Amino acid sequence: MYLELENLHKSCFPDKPWSASDFADLKKSGCDIIVSQNGFIVWRTVADEAEIITIGVKPDARGNGIASAMLTIVENDAKKYGVNKIFLEVSKNNIPALNLYKINGYKKIGTRPKYYDGIDAIIMEKDI
Repeated sequence: MYLELENLHKSCFPDKPWSASDFADLKKSGCDIIVSQNGFIVWRTVADEAEIITIGVKPDARGNGIASAMLTIVENDAKKYGVNKIFLEVSKNNIPALNLYKINGYKKIGTRPKYYDGIDAIIMEKDI
């Protein structure tokens, strides 16, 4: 599974691919990973909150609702763990991701200056 994730991540993020061992380490640290043929999402819970670590959809499969469906699955699973808020960080330059999160009910709650190689990260949350 981790090699599949490595290849999937590379197709989604060719400039900064994660390795199979990166995904294995995330899983060992307590993250949940959902994988489909065209996308993936990595997330974790801490107490009554959850954090989305990363989400990716192959470029040729984008715009078909895959990312929104994965967010819904995470939200439903998180509720089963007693989670009532989900957090994430996204580059302020990643307009498609920002739009995805806004459409799915996530709201901006803060900024981490220069978090992504000198680019601000937008911190978002959603009550579930």
